[in-house]
Amino acid sequence: MPSHCHRGGPAGNGLCCIAPPYLLEQLAESGDENQQKAAERALASLSVVRARRAVTAQLIADPKVDVKALGLVAQGTGSAIKVYDAHGLPFNSFELPGNLLLSTDNPPPGPDTQANQAFDGARATLEFYSEILNRDGIDGKGMDVISSVHVSDQQGNPWENAAWISTQMVYGEGGHIFKSGSLTSALDVIGHELTHGVTQFTAALEYRSQSGALNESMSDVVGSMIKQFVGKETAATADWLIGEGLLLKPGSKALRSMLEPGTAYDGDPQPGKMNDYHELPETEAGDNGGVHINSGIPNRAFALAAIKLGGNSWDEAGRIWYKTLTEKLRPDAQFADAAKATLEVAEELFPGGRASAAVEEAWKEVEVLP
Repeated sequence: MPSHCHRGGPAGNGLCCIAPPYLLEQLAESGDENQQKAAERALASLSVVRARRAVTAQLIADPKVDVKALGLVAQGTGSAIKVYDAHGLPFNSFELPGNLLLSTDNPPPGPDTQANQAFDGARATLEFYSEILNRDGIDGKGMDVISSVHVSDQQGNPWENAAWISTQMVYGEGGHIFKSGSLTSALDVIGHELTHGVTQFTAALEYRSQSGALNESMSDVVGSMIKQFVGKETAATADWLIGEGLLLKPGSKALRSMLEPGTAYDGDPQPGKMNDYHELPETEAGDNGGVHINSGIPNRAFALAAIKLGGNSWDEAGRIWYKTLTEKLRPDAQFADAAKATLEVAEELFPGGRASAAVEEAWKEVEVLP
């Protein structure tokens, strides 16, 4: 498979919000009155996020467009971090980012807890990319990382989501689906969303069916590694949960489990092997072909590979998956393409067969490879 990188593109058509639509649909049907209303509003916001991201990503993908001159990519030569108070501006407002609260020149602590957390999460993400993966920021060229906290939905209600919108991060307050103020508290959530930006500037994985599930999975992979990196956890000791403890849904552990897909909460539909793959329409109602649902399969492959290889997840497995994302995958890559590419990269980075054997065994366990 040829090496292949992109400036941006179809990845921008996705609904890159941390709350998956299938969870929102469950709560819209079975939650309490406040959860039902909040979930319905959050579902309505997904198409708006997609429309904004699609337009912006198309411009970023055009080599003739000076994205920094237009303000589509924040100017920067050292990945400065800036956090703004949106003061209730809608997540899709072109008046964002809002009023500056914190910056690299004026770092935490400040009086706003969510701003402090958004700053710290962005800093941890950038440090991981720089120190472990040798990447200069989200675009690979040191773009500034902009975040807005206290954003609302289109009707001015607290937004029940967090998202990368092609140019910056936006964080809602939560309160009915997520614990109030919690969306900035999880390093894996922040790392997940910012990695959608990395994918946007590299593989540009199309946000539909298997390529879209790979897009989501790559974000979970890096988000989980950042959580483990900061928490000093090995692959064997990590819990492999994404968004642990954020949901108000009774009995929920997290948004997703990478190691045991389908166990994060009652009704979690994620499969962990191809025999349970969800064939869904490539529509908004079908989660764009199940991008959030079927990501459980490549998620589990990564977690299994990392555990088999031992040590820290980023020592070998993480480097293999990162190089695969940034150098090997085409926008329409399928699970089998990703599996074959990780095998190729494993041997390139760690010749001798031990790494590639562990990676192959993991993909076989989730039934992507025969």
